[in-house]
Amino acid sequence: MKKILMIAAILCTGALFAQEMEPKFEQNGDVVKGTFFHENGVVMQEGTYKDGKLDGQWVMYNQEGKKVALGKYDKGEKIGKWFFWKEDQLTEVDYSNNSIAEVTTWNNSNVIVSND
Repeated sequence: MKKILMIAAILCTGALFAQEMEPKFEQNGDVVKGTFFHENGVVMQEGTYKDGKLDGQWVMYNQEGKKVALGKYDKGEKIGKWFFWKEDQLTEVDYSNNSIAEVTTWNNSNVIVSND
């Protein structure tokens, strides 16, 4: 019985992974653009790599194609201001030395909700 359950679990896992869309990579000089997709074919995130590390602007989208995050990497580390959209809220996260330095959140009326 254990063997049958194990085989069923392996088959189900294989079927789930087979349905995922393969990422797309495009070489442009020393930069590689990566595009990743949700299961429904909509772009999940896109950005660039340099020397095998995340580098440059990255944009993330939800399954409906709406932008949910935007930020930059430098040699694999998060830098500068990152923005996260959620319903009627915008959160700005400032990174310094690949760590969160400051977080500011606004609601739809442009009033600061929190400033950590």
